[in-house]
Amino acid sequence: MMISVLIFSFLWNWISWAIFGLIAGAIAKAIMPGKDPGGFWVTMLIGIIGAILGGWISTILLQYDPNNWSFGGFLVAIAGALILLFIYRKVATK
Repeated sequence: MMISVLIFSFLWNWISWAIFGLIAGAIAKAIMPGKDPGGFWVTMLIGIIGAILGGWISTILLQYDPNNWSFGGFLVAIAGALILLFIYRKVATK
């Protein structure tokens, strides 16, 4: 029973950051307009990965609880998406 709760908790963390990431990717695209080399879906994928990365880094550095859907967590997701979108644009346009 305990293992299934841990698995569910782990999966829910990733799913919640993915949902955050979809929204964060859209906001990152709005903040950083322009032509993306991969289009809309790649931008959304970058948003998801950026949100997960931002959540992971904030958990390690700030002891942030990724189970907590909060404004701070949302800002972390947007920041992660912006950073990855910036890096992706620099790498993909060369």
